This record gives sequence, C-alpha cells and structure tokens, in this order.
Amino acid sequence: MGKQKGEGGRTKARPSSSSLAASLLPSGSTPVAVGFGGYVGNSRLDHSLATEDSSPYLEIDSEVAQHLKRLARKDPTTKLKALTSLSVLLKGKSGNDVVPIIPQWAFEYKRLLLDYNRDVRRATHETMTNLVIAVGRDLAPHLKSFMGPWWFSQFDSNSEVSQAAKRSLQAAFPAQEKRLDALALCTNDVFMYLEENLKLTPKNLSDKAVALDELEEMHQQVISSSLLALATLLDVLVCEQIGRPGFENISAESKHGSKARVTAVSFAEKLFSAHKCFLDFLKSQSPAIRSATYSVLRSFVKNTPQVFNEGNMKVIAPSILGVFQEKDPICHSSMWDMVLLFSKRFPDSWTLLNVQKIVLNRLWNFLRNGCFGSQQVSYPALVLFLDILPPKSVVVDKFLQDFFHSLWAGRNQPHSSNTDQLAFFHAFKECFLWGILNASRYFDGDDSVVQFRLSLIDNIVVNLLWQDFMLFTGSKDEKREISGMSVDLSEDNNPYFLKKTVETMNIKHPMSYTHELGKCIIGILSGMYLLEHNLLSSFCVAFQDDCLEVFKPGKNTERPTGNIEQIITFLLLLEQHAMKKGEAWPVYYLVGPMLAKSFPLIRSLDSVDGVRLLAVSISVFGARKIVRELFIENEDGTSILSDDRDRELDPGHFMQVFKETFVPWCLHENNYSTSVRLDLLLTLLDDECFHEQWQAVISYAANSKHFGSGAGSVDSNRLIVLAMLLEKVRDEITKRKVGNHSSCWQGSQPDHWHHELLESISVAIACSLPPFGTSDAQFMRALLGGTAVGNQFSFVSRNALIIIFKEILKKLLTFLRVSPFTWVREASSLLTTEVNDFTMEVENSVNLIEMAQFAMDILNGTLFSLKTLNDEIELVSSISAAVFIINWECSMVMALEDTLDDELKKKIKARLKLCESVNASHSNINGQLWGSLSIDNQKRLGSILVHSIRIAVFKDNTLKTDEIVSFCYTWMIEVLECLGHNQYLEQNLLDQLMSKGDMWPLWITPNFSMPTLNSENVPINKYASGHHKFVSLIDKLISKIGLDKVVAGYAANDFPSVPEETTNNGITSRAWLASELLCTWEWPGGSALTSFLPVLSAYAKSDKYVSHENFLDSVFHILLDGALVQGGNGSQGQLNLWHALDDKVEIEEPFLRALVSLLIIVFRDNIWQREKAMTLFELLADKIFIGEAINMNCLRILPPIMSVLIRSISSGERTIDVDSDTSEGNQILDTIKSWLNRTLVFPPLISWQTGEDMEEWFQLVISCYPLSRLQGTEPLKLERSISSAERTLLLDLFRKQRNVTGVTNQLPVVQGLLSELMVISVGYCWKEFNEDDWSFLLSHSSCWIQSAVVMMEEFTENVNDTDADSSISNNSDSILTKFEQIVSNSDPSPINNARNALLSFSVCRGLLGNYTVEDSDNLSSLRREKWGHIKDRIEEGILRIFFCTGISEAIASSYGLEAALIIVSSRFEHLSFWELVASSVLNSSPCIRERAVRSIEFWGLRKGAISALYAVLFSSKPIAPLQFAAYVILSTEPVSRLAIFREDAAFCLDEVSSAHQDPHSRDMPSEENIHLKDEISCLIEKLPYEVLDMDLDAQPRINVYLAWSLVLSHLSSLPSVAASRERLVQYILDSANPVILDCIFQHIPLEMCMTQGLKKKDGDLPPEASAAASATKRAITTGSLLFSIESLWPVESLKLAPLAGALYGLILCVLPAYVRGWFSDLRDRSTSSLVESFTRTWCSPPLIANELSQIKKANIADENFSLTVSKSANEVVATYTKDETKMDLVIRLPASYPLRPVDVDCMRSLGISEVKQRKWLMSMMLFVRNQNGALAEAIRIWKHNFDKEFEGVEECPICYSVIHTVNHGLPRLACKTCKHKFHAACLYKWFSTSHKSSCPLCQSPF
Repeated sequence: MGKQKGEGGRTKARPSSSSLAASLLPSGSTPVAVGFGGYVGNSRLDHSLATEDSSPYLEIDSEVAQHLKRLARKDPTTKLKALTSLSVLLKGKSGNDVVPIIPQWAFEYKRLLLDYNRDVRRATHETMTNLVIAVGRDLAPHLKSFMGPWWFSQFDSNSEVSQAAKRSLQAAFPAQEKRLDALALCTNDVFMYLEENLKLTPKNLSDKAVALDELEEMHQQVISSSLLALATLLDVLVCEQIGRPGFENISAESKHGSKARVTAVSFAEKLFSAHKCFLDFLKSQSPAIRSATYSVLRSFVKNTPQVFNEGNMKVIAPSILGVFQEKDPICHSSMWDMVLLFSKRFPDSWTLLNVQKIVLNRLWNFLRNGCFGSQQVSYPALVLFLDILPPKSVVVDKFLQDFFHSLWAGRNQPHSSNTDQLAFFHAFKECFLWGILNASRYFDGDDSVVQFRLSLIDNIVVNLLWQDFMLFTGSKDEKREISGMSVDLSEDNNPYFLKKTVETMNIKHPMSYTHELGKCIIGILSGMYLLEHNLLSSFCVAFQDDCLEVFKPGKNTERPTGNIEQIITFLLLLEQHAMKKGEAWPVYYLVGPMLAKSFPLIRSLDSVDGVRLLAVSISVFGARKIVRELFIENEDGTSILSDDRDRELDPGHFMQVFKETFVPWCLHENNYSTSVRLDLLLTLLDDECFHEQWQAVISYAANSKHFGSGAGSVDSNRLIVLAMLLEKVRDEITKRKVGNHSSCWQGSQPDHWHHELLESISVAIACSLPPFGTSDAQFMRALLGGTAVGNQFSFVSRNALIIIFKEILKKLLTFLRVSPFTWVREASSLLTTEVNDFTMEVENSVNLIEMAQFAMDILNGTLFSLKTLNDEIELVSSISAAVFIINWECSMVMALEDTLDDELKKKIKARLKLCESVNASHSNINGQLWGSLSIDNQKRLGSILVHSIRIAVFKDNTLKTDEIVSFCYTWMIEVLECLGHNQYLEQNLLDQLMSKGDMWPLWITPNFSMPTLNSENVPINKYASGHHKFVSLIDKLISKIGLDKVVAGYAANDFPSVPEETTNNGITSRAWLASELLCTWEWPGGSALTSFLPVLSAYAKSDKYVSHENFLDSVFHILLDGALVQGGNGSQGQLNLWHALDDKVEIEEPFLRALVSLLIIVFRDNIWQREKAMTLFELLADKIFIGEAINMNCLRILPPIMSVLIRSISSGERTIDVDSDTSEGNQILDTIKSWLNRTLVFPPLISWQTGEDMEEWFQLVISCYPLSRLQGTEPLKLERSISSAERTLLLDLFRKQRNVTGVTNQLPVVQGLLSELMVISVGYCWKEFNEDDWSFLLSHSSCWIQSAVVMMEEFTENVNDTDADSSISNNSDSILTKFEQIVSNSDPSPINNARNALLSFSVCRGLLGNYTVEDSDNLSSLRREKWGHIKDRIEEGILRIFFCTGISEAIASSYGLEAALIIVSSRFEHLSFWELVASSVLNSSPCIRERAVRSIEFWGLRKGAISALYAVLFSSKPIAPLQFAAYVILSTEPVSRLAIFREDAAFCLDEVSSAHQDPHSRDMPSEENIHLKDEISCLIEKLPYEVLDMDLDAQPRINVYLAWSLVLSHLSSLPSVAASRERLVQYILDSANPVILDCIFQHIPLEMCMTQGLKKKDGDLPPEASAAASATKRAITTGSLLFSIESLWPVESLKLAPLAGALYGLILCVLPAYVRGWFSDLRDRSTSSLVESFTRTWCSPPLIANELSQIKKANIADENFSLTVSKSANEVVATYTKDETKMDLVIRLPASYPLRPVDVDCMRSLGISEVKQRKWLMSMMLFVRNQNGALAEAIRIWKHNFDKEFEGVEECPICYSVIHTVNHGLPRLACKTCKHKFHAACLYKWFSTSHKSSCPLCQSPF
C-alpha cells in the first residue's frame, strides 16, 4: 500500500508470528498503523461531519481548522503540507488548546491511515505523536476511539510507517505496563475494529474515485495487517502471563488482564466461526495475506485450541497439513510454525486425510524444488517434522526413501547460496541419522531394524551420496562439471536414483560442493559408527570396490583420474573431520582393508593413481599404521584381531619392509610413475628411522657396491631419479618452512640430508670434461639448489660447494677467453687474478661450447646458492660477472647476427645456440639475486662490469658506433638496476664508469687541478673515436636516469656521503664532466647544443638544484680557466658577436665555445640573473690586465662572453645603463668607456697592420653593443640604451674610419670589423648621422652586398658548368665530388660582410618606413634621390643572391638528392644571412622582382628564375624563411603569371584581355590547351595514393599542399570570366586527383570539431580543431592562403591543421563542383557524415553569405531578367521574361552547400510549354551544379544561354543547352547528314563513352 508495484506484501521489519508479539509493545522492532477514513468498522460516518460549515470546527483554532480541512483533499502533496504545518502548530500549543481538536482529529486520523501514499501515512503518525505529547492524560477519554486503528497501524506493510506508529504509541504510553493496560482496557474496541476490517472488500473500501489496482493493493494491506494484528493480539492477551515473550518484567497480571483474556477468547471463537476457520484467506493470491493467515492459525492452535473440533477438523486438517504447495518463500516461516504446532497439538488429525496424496506428494514436490527458495528456513524444520510425524501414518521404508531422494533432488537450485548449501547438507545428515536412530519406532524386531538400517544405508549413503561424490569430476576452475562418466543401469539400482544420477552428470557444482558433500558423508559415517560399528560394512565394501576398480587394467588404457582425485579428496576430508577428532575407524574399517587388498595390484601394475592413493593414505594416517595394515593379513586371508591393531609396527620390522619392498620399488627405474613413487618414498620417512632410511635410499640410488671414481659409474637413469627425489625433498622443506611447522620434522634442515656419496658424485661431475651425461646438469641443480630466493640451500657441504663453483668458473672463463669480440676477451681477465689456476685445455671448439653450456645449465638453477658463499668474494663476484658478460655477448650476437661480416659470423656460429639459451635464462633471473649478495660482492661485481663496459666502448672496433653505444647503454642501465639499490651505490658505480683512464677524459682532468687539454700529451686522433662513443654513452645515461645523478652526483642525505677526496674548493664532484661534455660539443646521436644544454637548463630550474647551487659556478670556472689557457692557441676565426641573430655559436676553440653556450643558456632561461652577469663582468674585466701588461688570451676570449653578459645586464629595463645610480652600474659604464677610449687611440681600421692587438679591442668594443632581430617590421632591436657621452665616443670611432682618403685595405678581418662597427653605429647613433655618415654607410653596404652577389654568381656558374667536363658528366661520384669542392672553395667572408651590410640596410629601410616627425631632421640627409637608387641596387642584388642559391639547388637536384643536399647544406653555415635575405626579398617591390627575373632569364643558365623559386620552395633540406619568401614571390605579381603555366609568357600576360573573347575559341577539350609547370604538375596530376600512408608531416606531403596552394591562389586571383580560369578549372577536373581532399581531412580532427559543433565557438574546441575551423572560415572570407603558409614552418601537426583547413575552404570557394564530386564518391558513411557536418557548421554559412552577396552585387538584371535574393531563406528567385513568356526559377542553397547540390525549382511559368519548361529547368540545374566558381557567374551564363536561344541559336542535342555548362562554348560541330550542331566537349564525351563515332541523333558516321 503506497509502495512500488510488485513489492512484497511484508518487509523484514513487519512481524509475522507470535514470537514477535511482545516486542511490538515495549521494545519490538516493528511499529504499526491502522485506520480507514470515513468509517467506523464497515459503517460510514455521516458526511456532514466533513463539511466546511459543520460544528466540530467552531471551537477549533482557525488556522488549525484550515489545515484539518486541507487533509480532506485528494492530492497527497497538499495532505503532506497540511500535516507538516499541523505538526508545527501542535508543538507550539498547550494541552488545553489541543484538546478541542481531538474529536475531529480522530476522524481524520482513521481516514488518513487508509491513504495509498506511504508518506501521508507516516506523516499522520508523526502528527499523532505531537498531539499525544501535547494533550498528555487528556487523551484518556478518547482512547477507545484511537486504540483500534492505533494497534492496527503497528502492522503496516511499510516499515517507516509502522515505526512512526510505534513511536506515537510509545509517546503516549512510555512504560511497558501502561501500554499493556491500555490494550487490555480497549480490547473490545480493538476486536470490533479488526472484525470490521476483515469484512471489507475492495469495492466498499473507499468512497472516492480510486484506481482499481490501488484499491486492490490497499485491501490486501488492510486484510494482512488486520490478520497479523489479530494473531499478535491473541498472543498478548490469551497466552499465559508467565513466560510470555517480551513480558518477563511484569510480576503480576494487570487489573484488566483477566477480563481482556475472556473478551479475547470470546471474540476469537466468534471470528473463527464467522470467517470459516480463515480457510478462505489461505486461498488468497496475496502472499502477505496467506502468510498472515498462517500466523493467525498458529495463534489459534496455540491460544484457543478449543475452536478445533470434530466438526471442522476434517476440513481444517487437509488445509493445514497439505499446505506444502505454498511456493512463496516469504510465507514458509509462518507456514512451518503452523504445521509443526498443529501436528504436535493434534496428532490424530493425520488419520482424517489421505496422507500420501494430500501431504507427502506435495512435500516431495516441495523438497525437489529446493523448498522454493526458503532453504535456510525449511531445511532446519525437516527433522522436527520427522520427529512429530505419527509413525502409523506412513509406510516408513518407502517414506524415508522418497523423502531422502526428494530432498536430494532439490539440492542444486540455480540461485542457491553457500549458506543454503550448508543448510542442506546439515539437514540431510541430521535427518538421515534421525532415521537410523529411530528405526525402532517403526519396526518391532531387531532383525527388521537392522535390515531397515542396512537398506537405508545402502540406498542413500552408498548409492546416492557416495556415488554422487565419486561422479564429481572436472577442472580446477571455479565450477566443475560432471561429464563423460558411465552409469550402471542394472535392474538392481533404484530407477529414480538412476534418473537423478544421469541428470546430475550435466549439473555444474561450485568448488565447495564436493567438500560439503564429503563432510556430510563423514558425519553420517561417524554417527553410524557411534551407534553400531557393523553399520559401516556396506559403505566400506563399496569404498573398497570403487578403489579397486580404479586400479584394474581394463577397457580404457587411458583411464581418467577423476575417481582417484575424489578418493584422495575424501581421505583428506577424513583427516580433517575424523582423524583430528581422535576417531580411528577410518584406518581400521575403511582405508586399511582397502589398501591391504589393492597393494599387490598397485605394485604389479605400477599404477600412478594407486601410488598416489597409497602416498596420501600414509601422509594422512601415518607410515607405520598403513604399513602394518598392508602386511597384517594372515595367509588364510583373516586379519589380526582389532585389539592388536592399536600397537604400532616395531622399527625393525618397519625398516625391513622399507628396505626390501619400498626402496627398490620406488627407485627401480625412471618412467611415468617415478614422480608419484618418489612422493610415496618421502611419505614413508619416519622421524625415528629417518637417518637409516635416507642411508638406504642413497646407497641404493648410488649403487655404492659398483661406485668408482668417475661420474659415469652412477647409472644415468638412477641419477635422474635421485635428482627428482632431491627436488621433491627441497620442495617439502620449503613448503614446511612456509607452514611454520618444520621444527618437529626430521629432515627439516638441509644438513639432515647431507651424505658423503652425494658429495662425491657432485664433485666428480663438476670436474668432468665433455661428453657429459644427459642427467648430470639436472642432478647438480637439484643437489645445489638456488632456483629462487627462498630456495638457496644445498644438500652438500660448504667445501664441496666451493669446489663445484670453482670448476664452473673455470669452464666459463675458458669460454670467454676465446670470444671473437676483443672486449670480451679483455674483460675476462678482470674476473680472477689466478690465471693459471683457471685455465683449461679443450680439444676443440665443440667441446668448449658443450662445456660452457653445461656450466650455464648448472648455474641457471643454482645461482641463488651463491648467497651461501658470500664471504668467498672473488669466486661469487667472478661467477656473477661471467654470467653478465656471457649474456651481454649473447645479446650482441643475437641482435647483430645479420649485420656482422662473414669472418665474424663464422666465429660466432658455434656460440649462437649457447647465446640463445643464455639470453633466455638470464631474462628469468630476478634482480633480487644480485641485491641479496654481500656489499663486498656487489662492489667487486659492479667494478668488473663497469670496467667491462669501458673496455667495450673504447676498444671494440667490430661494431658501428651507434650499435656499441646502444649495447653499452643497455648494459649500464642493467648494472645500475641490479646493483645500484641506493643512491650511494649508484653514484659509486657511476664514479667507476667515469674514472680517469688512458682514453678518457679528453679535455678535462677529473682531479680538479687546472684543466688542460689531454691532447697536449696524447694524439687526439688515436682516441677520438672511443672518446666520442663514451660521451654518447653518457648522454644516453643522462636522458635515462637524469642529469642530477650522472653529472651533478646527487645523493640523498640518508646515505653515506661522498668521500672528501671527490670535492675540492667547493667544486661539485662532477662539474668536470659537464665541462667535458660541453667541450666535446658533438658526438654520435647528440650534441651539447641539442642534447646536453637543454637538460642542464631543466635541471638548474628544478628543485634538485637547490642543494647544488655552486654546480654551474664550478662548470663556469673550469671552462673559463680552460679558455684562458687555450685562448692563444689556434685560430678562432671571425666571431659572431650577435648570438641572438641565430642559435649557432660560431667559435672553433672548444673551451670558449662551451663557455659562451653555457652563458647563453643560463641567462636566456633566467637561471642566472642580472646581478650574476654584473659580477661576472667585473671578474672578467679585472682579468684583462696583469699588472700593467695586457692578458692577450683574456682579451681574445672576452668579446663573445661580453656580448652575452652585456645583453643580460641590459635586459628588462632599457635605460639601465643611462645615469645608473649604482656603483656596479657606474663601474660597468666607466669600463666600457675606457675600452672605447683605448680603441680610439688606434689608427683607422684600413691602416691596420698585422701584429697589432687592434682587432681584439675592436671586437671587445663591438661586443658591448648587442643587437637582436625581431619578427615584425623593425629589423633590429637595441639591447642597450647608452648615454650621450658613450654615444659620442662610439660615433667618433665610426667617423674615424671614414676620415681616411686614398687608402684601402681589403683584408677580410678589416672589412669584417668595419661592417660590424657600421651595424652598431647605425643602430645606436643614427640620430647623429650626417650626410657623409649615411653616404659612407650605404656605399660600403652596397659594395659588400655586391661582393656577395659576385661570389654567389660565380658559385652558381660553377655548379652550372659541372657537367661541361666530359670526364665527369656521366660519373655521379665525380659530380658529387665536384659539388663538394665548389662548396668548400667558397670564401665565407663576403657572406659575413654581406650579412652585416644587410643588417645596416634593414635598419635604414626600417627608419625610412617608420620615422616620426621628431626624427625628420635626422633623416633628411638620408631621404634623397640617391637613397632610392642605392636601395633598388641593393634589393636587386639581394634578389640575385636569392635566385642564385635557388638555381644552384635546381641544377644540383637534376643529379639526385645527394647532390642537392651538398648545395643546400652550405646555407646552414650562414643561417642568419639567409634569413636576412629572405626578409629583404619579402620587402622588395614588384618592379625590382620583375627586373631580377628578367636578368636571370637573360643570364642563360640551365635553370631559370621560376625553377630557382620552386627549388627553394620544395627544398630537400628547407629553411623556413627562404621557403616562405619563394612562396610569396611565386604567388604574387608579376611572377605568379609565369609560375603556373608551362606556356609562353605572352599567353599568361594576355589572359585578362581574353576574358570576353568569343566562346567558340574554347570549344575543343581543355587538356589540349593548358599545361602546368613541371615542378607542380607532377604533384597535382600524379598525386600518389602513397601520400595517404605517409607521416602527416612528411616533406612530400607538404610539397603537395604547397603546389595546390599556388594553383588555388592563382585560380582565385583570376577574373571569373577569364579564359585561362576556365581552362585551369577544366584541367583540374580532368587531371587532378581528388585524393588531395582525403589527405586534407587527415589533418582536421572531425570528431573534435563535431563535439562542439553546435556551439560554433572556436574557443570551445581543442586547439587543433579550433585552428582548422578558424583557418577554413578565414580562407573562405579572404580568399587567401598566405596566412596559413606564413605560420607553417617549422612544420608541426598543430600548424598543418590550419593549412589543411584553409586549403579546404579555398577549394570550396573556387572548385565547389570538384569537391561535390569527391564527396558523392565517398563510400564510408561515417566519414561522409563527419565531412558534411564539418562543412555545414564551419564552411557553409560564410560560403552561402558570400554567394548571395555576389549575386546581389552582380550586374545581371536587364529588361528581360531580374533577380531577388532572400538571405534568410538562402534562396534566389530568377525571373526571365521575353515577349509573352515568363518563367520564375527558385535556386535554393542547401545547409551543407556546396557538398549537396543546389536545388532548382520552377515556381511559375507563363506561355511556356511543359517540354521547354523542363528543358530550361534542367539547363539551370546543370549550370549551377557544374559551376566551379561563383553562383552569380553560373546564373549569368544561364541567362546568356537563354538569350542565345531566343536569338535563334540551336541548342546542343546532347546537353540540351546552347552554352556548354562547363567550358561555356556554343554548338559548332554540325552533322553532315542531319545538320544538328553539337558542343565539341559533348561530342567528345559521347564518342569516348559510346565507343563509336556516329551522330547521336541520326547514327550516321560523323
């Protein structure tokens, strides 16, 4: 009632029997609620009481009355609100104020308890609680009107409601006695109320319109609650007061108790009669009503048995005793209470019915169905049912047989739990034992009792339980399945049992089933044994027969072992549940006799199952007991009396049987049963006889009578058996140790198993030479142990163990010393100092491999035994190191087998097999082994391995550098993982790896003395290769384990500190290593710039650096000292003082290069701040002078260092150097000015003479004025803001260079310094420049650029003339050599000077383009006519340089990729120069570009300007700025006219003028009229499908996109009516592969775009998707791709997404029909849907808006034609009027335009025939759908088509159009027969598709 449909009628909190009766009132768990609005019983109250004007409300507070009136509403929400408000009001009122409410509340209370909504009923009781609290004793006058519903409500089906009812009753009567008195006082009223309730029907339950299902549910709740209330009321009132449940504390009967009891009995008898014994309620469909009825009947049987008389007993007995047809489990508890009590109280009732039909048949069905789910309730009641069953009512033999079979059949229900299973087996055991024990109740004579018992045991225990146990076979998975077992269907077997057995074979049981079944059987057997011993005989016979059947040879040679498994399981269960309880019957009555009979058979057949059974029996029952049982039978077959069985077999007799019988049998040969026989042998070991037994076993196995000195004296077969025995012993020891019960077992310690024979055999085998026995290694592994961490004990003495491992080491060393790898042979010498003692002579390599394999076979299973010899440091560490080295060699051999030379392959071929096995076994060795060795062993092992790695790096020349480095890296990581268990040990290993040697380090000595170059003493070339390989190894280690561990030497505080000798003067232990790496600069696979410095920077910014803050200082000082030492040694070349212009540090001297690179990184990444830079500046400035003398080494290295420091000092605030108020700032300014004054002393640069220090001072001054390039319009950024005094000095230095006339000095160093001085002068002093200054600057800049032009032109001509020499023209190697010579012979000084000139020129151009008013006076001298002339000359020169490099690459590309790379690589040596060239090219004017192109074409080289541009754009090794510059020139005028088509330039230049040419010139197929440049045609026409499978950033893919970008950009720039546009569109349609669109969408994440597609906000998308969507819209809006090309380089996946999006957007704009054709061919529906969704969301809206805008702006309308555009509907209405004809065509653009075709429809036509109307409609549709361009143009052409038609021009009979829908030509080709004219394109398509050349109309030859 008020619950969800289908909910049970009774919850757990609802009482169902009298056992809960007492608890309901005082402290029970289930409160209740009752009541029926508008009724007292079944009498309806006067409705006038509920009217608004009724008098009951007159004395009630108005607010309370209002809420009481609202309670009559039907809406439950209103009722709840009213009850809540009423509760609040009642809490705030006094008792006197509340009393007037009680009468009206009583009415509402009864009505609300009927409400269907449970919340309303609960709230009603909560309000009742507040009311009774408020009124207190004043409730007494009204108590009788409340008590009926109140008691009824205690049994509400909803627990929350019943709990609320209980709280309200307890609030009124807190004391238990008071509640009982109230109930007794109102007994009559309660019974009357319940009586009326039981008379209710669903129809008269409510007067309101209520749903029938709700009424039915409400009625069921009323009846069930009333019945429960009635049953409980009788238990409370009628039951004897003493012993009444829940009322123990009541000492005397209450004053109303006696009267209440009489009333209760009277009403009970009346109700019992009136309701026909409640039998009708038993037939109810509601489980709740039936359950309550069972409780009522139980209560009547218990409290008023007089109501059951002869008159009604014949009706009642079948109904009660035949109740087992009840299937609902919620009823079964009360059902069993009723049945058991009724049968016990009225035993004669069984005679009144057909027991078999009414009771037993229903009971059997009940049991077969598992009690219908109530196992835990019903199974415990079964034995009680058997006990109360009248003996004469059943035929006991058949009854019990049927009972147990039915019970058994219901054991496996689909949803039964483990608890249900336990309840079943417990009930089965109890019921069976009850049947055996109570047999005398049914039989008179002893013989009959015995016969009955034996029959019951045989049928149930043997044929049912035991057979099911034996049939239980299957896997060890979670469930076992019985299958494949045969069943005996003989007539003697019970048919029912046979049927159930067959069914059982297909039943799946849980894993615990067999154990619970076994426990049940054992419990029954124990019970029978206690009752009478002879009762076991039947089961014992069956047990013996089943066991013998397992061992018999017979029909199946491969017998399943399922039965033996079950027998063994049963024996183990006997041990657990019988033997541990002290019961002896399992041995003497069951297992012993069985083994005595089966032992001869087991032994003769050598049965595995039999031996296993015997072994398990011995382990369970004891060796002596079982042996005694095996041999106690007399010759006549009789057994010794049971009295003698308690005595154990004496040790002598036991040993005799053991030696003579079991030892020979268990060890006689190695076959399929050996393992189980050895298990049997071990189970026979007795603590008292252990040592004698082990002696007998070893003596027999070793055959000591024939044992000699050699290993071969022991039979191999017996050796295997002995090995297996030892392995089992080891497993048993280990298992018992884990079980913590090893101390009470003889043999629990390995020492117990030692034997001299074992040691003799093992030493002999270890010392032997090939050939080895097949079982030797297995025996040694079993003997020595050590396969795992907890298995390292041996069965030999320590001395024997040492001898054995020494012999193993000898064999391994012999193998290593003949390795084909040099490093392996040298590493083997590190293993031991006793070379002579560890040398073996081996006859041939085969024996050597066999010997090593034998040693490794032993070690694979014994390595953990080395832990027991931890004090033998050399032996243990040498063997461990040998294992590592052999594995390393094997890994090399296996990885490089296919790459080694033939000679080395031949050497390693014989070792390959060993390598495979060693590598496989080493991978299984746990790293715990090495960590478990002693610390001394670990140290020596680590030392050997680390030095072996060093030997491999420095001395191995058989492998490639990357190969050996990769191997050594892997090995070192393995060493660190195995031996570096803490950071201190790890650092120790790294120290050894990087320790000083003859070959390492090359630059720095790691003893922290003054760093020097080792090359001064040792020739560099000798060790350069090894040194670089070692640095590469260190680089790999850094990337793996971190710089903090490898370089910084980081170690935690909780480990031993680094020894003091590793530090000195605060220098971190391995700062020298960082310096070494920086000086090495480049190594295989990495470099300082790309590998080490980024990692160093990241480390310095991490938290780990805090404890090593002096690390970078140490590195700096080491490098500075090295640079000062080497400053005067060797040439540095010209230094690039502006490192910010490119990342390359162009310094040759290693220390200075390393130092400058380090400073750039630490200041760029803000690791060191400005204060640090100032400190270093002062430090270095003080080193220039040593006393009065100049330190030339310091002076030479200062410029590049100062360039970095000055920039760092000036970073942030630009005015930091002007008027500095700090002493440090003033000191720096004074220092720089002093350097300027010193430089001013020198004569001008052009008068410089060799030998002066003038160059160094000029470089130092120049370095103090750093510059950097910007990406914007301003080409250079001044890194300093200098004072006027400093600017004056700098300007004086500049002007001093121009004040010399008639003197020239072309030395490269002079020109270089002058060019650098000009750059800083124009940058910092341009405001003070006069006309002479500008003239001097520009003239020199022009000269330097022209020098670079001349140099590049010579370079290009040399490349162009490469194949002029016939001797090399056909020799590719010679051509490459020639190119390399051309590149190497190039002088870099003109490029460097030109770079500086370009910087100066860019400053000038930037000043002229961005000057302000206040700068006009300063620039007046510059802005003259000659500036324009110089500017044009310089720009033209820059363009010629640009074209020269492109031509060189284009020519070289014709010789192949390698040749092109030689030319291209030369650019990277001057990267900043080419970036400046690219910047200047982009800023050049169109006229200069055209002039440069013409001059290049006039030059007459093999490749022209266009080829040069394409060569740069598609460069094999691109430079991004150059590529972008090439793209811009190719895509803009005037070059774009020449860059696309392969035709003459005149055609391209004249294309615009031909826009309105006569259409007939375009009649022929377009492919005959157009060809693209070869550089792009191969990419456009022959786009390979392989591009789809390429990497997304592959260079060929990028080239394809660039080619398409050029073509689309050119197509977009052409006028819509240009002939060249139409031809280019037709070319794309015919020749271009649309797979380009598939490639494009590989870069656009469609799924991401669609995830947020509805939002249409780029910001909501992931970055890649947002970039693609934004680029698509921008390309559509602007019609340009330049923005996406500009941001393309360097190529990244995120940058390719906007390029792909822009390409797609522009293709949609200019080639909509092309895209539509591709889209319609898509076969993947998912892809098609995503593409359409992307286009509809991000592309179609701007496209449609653009199309409609163009149509609106187009000048198409005239007197005959008009257009109307509707942007809201995305449609255009075209109206064509001519004379008396008129036609309206509507063109609708779809939402996914242009993927979906434009829809054309005729809205209205006048004076036009239907045929013509369809034709015009089709022509318009063809025009708009085939148009690759704007729709406005398609409409224009369609109108022109109509105009021509009205002018009399005939339409083409093929396309039904006058103007061709694609090439827009007229029908010109006429048939000579029918005279019809056709479009050339239509006729061409007709001929190609029909495969004939006849007229489409008349079929005559055309």
